[in-house]
Amino acid sequence: MDYYLAIDIGASSGRHIISWIENGKIQLQEIYRFYNGVDCIDSHLCWDVNRLYTEILEGMKKCKELNKIPVSMGIDTWAVDYVLLDEKDEILGRTYAYRDHRTDFIDEEVYKYISLEELYSRTGIQKQPFNTIYQLMALKLQEPEVLARAKTMLMIPDYFNFLLTGAKKQEYTNATTTQLISAKTNDWDAGLIELLGLPKDIFLPICMPGTTVGSLTEALVAKVGFDCEVVLPATHDTGSAVMAVPSNEEDTLYISSGTWSLMGCELKKANCSMESMEHNFTNEGGYDLRFRFLKNIMGLWMIQEARKELSPEESFGIICEEASRQTITSIVDANHNRFLSPDSMSAEVRKACMESGQQVPEGMYETAAVIYNSLAKCYANTVAEIEKITGVDFPAIHIVGGGANADYLNRLTAKACGKKVYAGPTEATAIGNLTAQIIAKGEIKELQEARIIISNSFEIKIYD
Repeated sequence: MDYYLAIDIGASSGRHIISWIENGKIQLQEIYRFYNGVDCIDSHLCWDVNRLYTEILEGMKKCKELNKIPVSMGIDTWAVDYVLLDEKDEILGRTYAYRDHRTDFIDEEVYKYISLEELYSRTGIQKQPFNTIYQLMALKLQEPEVLARAKTMLMIPDYFNFLLTGAKKQEYTNATTTQLISAKTNDWDAGLIELLGLPKDIFLPICMPGTTVGSLTEALVAKVGFDCEVVLPATHDTGSAVMAVPSNEEDTLYISSGTWSLMGCELKKANCSMESMEHNFTNEGGYDLRFRFLKNIMGLWMIQEARKELSPEESFGIICEEASRQTITSIVDANHNRFLSPDSMSAEVRKACMESGQQVPEGMYETAAVIYNSLAKCYANTVAEIEKITGVDFPAIHIVGGGANADYLNRLTAKACGKKVYAGPTEATAIGNLTAQIIAKGEIKELQEARIIISNSFEIKIYD
């Protein structure tokens, strides 16, 4: 049988998952897991891409040890972050992480060239202070010498693909999160790039998911012990996760639940209306030129950070269970920028409750209860906005990703939104990554068929 390798790298960890189809079902085997996190360098938050690349290779070696050699592999990561390469294809400057504060107030600099309204009408991308457009403007203002030397810009997964194959390809779904892609042409908005004074030559032609990047370099074949094709999945992890939503219904509402909660639906045409902009919805590129019309919600990042501070040895499962037993009813705005990168998440939650005259949580469990209830409230508000903008009454919500394991949050979501909730699969990002590869190989014909197989392959819990 054919094996496929998905390398899924999130903001806190990465893993290698081998997959194959057996008896009509997708089988998964995690073979390697590694830590990821930002480093503080000269007061800036940065990614150590060299270490991550080393981890990619270590996980690939496990395929050889297990004698499960993949016919193809694909890498997905978080969005918006990038590397710049010089004329020798060496990285220029730091590889900044999106939570770094160098983009604070940079949006005002961008709006000197183009209004927020026109920018949204052209790209359909939600305003986020860390979008690549603001990162590049920060670089132009703060480190112009670095930008002047740049010959190529690659998003993070595209850079890893370049190291593996020697080929530079820019994948579509991740490129849309730069806020520099036209929602009409699905290509770089050359006029916008020129307007902002960014070098046009650093942006490579756009490639769609399913494109073959190339084979491993000879040096890597000798190092990992095998050769395979590197294929582009939806390299934006949310793009891959949404592919794994087990529904072919025309109107499907989903939450890709992990560090971020991405809540929305799929559209065949981007909604770049001012109403959509005012509610801060985005139109990210998806597989097969579908648009992921969604809102970024702070997500389980809040729980992750609070756990680090208050109860680092305790499992998320126990925290979720104990939170369900608390009686505190305080609610905070889970989508406020104050929770993006605070010095202390638990202190910021307490402060928000105090400012609004609500009960201040004490300890991990009460803090978690406030966060879970706040997320459910945010989901309910977002459902109302989506239904108002689209004119669709969605019958249910599909929750995919690691957050589908959060039983208490799922129950709160069903109650707050007044809708049936389907939770699973939990490994949605890896499954979507693998699906793109399997379709490219021809073992599955199209996404609709893949979603039926996914529905039959993994447990889906139902909450009324």
